[in-house]
Amino acid sequence: MKRLYWLLIAIILLMTGIVVANDTLSSRHSNQAQKTVTIYNWGDYIDPDLIKEFEKETGYSVRYETFDSNEAMFTKIKQGGTYFDVVIPSDYMIQKLVKSHLLEPLDHRKIKGLNHIDPMLLNLPFDPHNRYSVPYLFGTLGIVYNDQLLPEGVRVQRWADLWNPKLKNNIMLFDGAREVMGIALTRLGYSINSEDQQQLNEASALLKGLTPNVKGIVADEMKMYMANNECAVGVTFSGEAAEMMANNHHLHYIVPSEGSNLWFDNMVIPKGAKNKKGAYAFINFMLQPKHAAQNAMYIGYATPNRDARQYLPRSVTDNTAFYPSPEQMQHLEVYRLLSPYWINQYNEAFLSFKLLQK
Repeated sequence: MKRLYWLLIAIILLMTGIVVANDTLSSRHSNQAQKTVTIYNWGDYIDPDLIKEFEKETGYSVRYETFDSNEAMFTKIKQGGTYFDVVIPSDYMIQKLVKSHLLEPLDHRKIKGLNHIDPMLLNLPFDPHNRYSVPYLFGTLGIVYNDQLLPEGVRVQRWADLWNPKLKNNIMLFDGAREVMGIALTRLGYSINSEDQQQLNEASALLKGLTPNVKGIVADEMKMYMANNECAVGVTFSGEAAEMMANNHHLHYIVPSEGSNLWFDNMVIPKGAKNKKGAYAFINFMLQPKHAAQNAMYIGYATPNRDARQYLPRSVTDNTAFYPSPEQMQHLEVYRLLSPYWINQYNEAFLSFKLLQK
């Protein structure tokens, strides 16, 4: 009996020890989570010095993970498992995240610095009243050209100019269905968010005529090609163009007069964030004008932080290709989230166009 008694005591003590150990471990994990801010962002999309400064200023440590597409980011957040505190999705993806109940509504009482954002860049259709997002950076889709390589008599100011026969085998396009289809739709006077099959068919037919001028459909490698004088014209984003221009003074960037895409990347807090207090601390840190200016200079895209622009060169802020005027903004469109059916229609049309290049 005594042996059984002491065996029961030993089991009780062992179980008590396990519970205490688990509670201690959970407490440690909880404390660690409260001291760490996990950020999920595009690759090389923040000045590393700002992360160090944030850690020094707030006492938080930053865990930084990256993605290479909005779709990959969405999939990882939807699957769960890894809990992020701050994520930087693009405009249309915010609509998808909200629709899937994957974002926390923001408590604007905890946000300090939203007044620094240009009012023209708030309360946009993809997030009315900025209920879920705070603008991070923005930019345009346009044309970068090399003044030394353009054939004589060729000017590139409009999308229509890309069809000039003198540009044969001399244009590089960004590898994106919405972007390439958007070029043709805009030239035709249609919306880049068109859900009209006849309009998409017209755009596809128009793109076929561009085929002889297309040297390649590429992504990041366009920066190297353009900087190395390997092509006269490229269709790219403003920040990518800024990097190219920094490496080759013969390059220039314009937003075609017919109109184009205006895009936004934004800070959001996903459902399941372990450190909301730290998330708000990071958002507030990035809203400080000097920090926003430093980030914009490092990355090359435009800051929506109006008060940050006083810390940027006038040659940058006065360039309407990077900071569009109110008049230009009227001709720019933000991508809307399309239904799966229409996304498939855009992708199929773009794939058919790509196959013509082979």
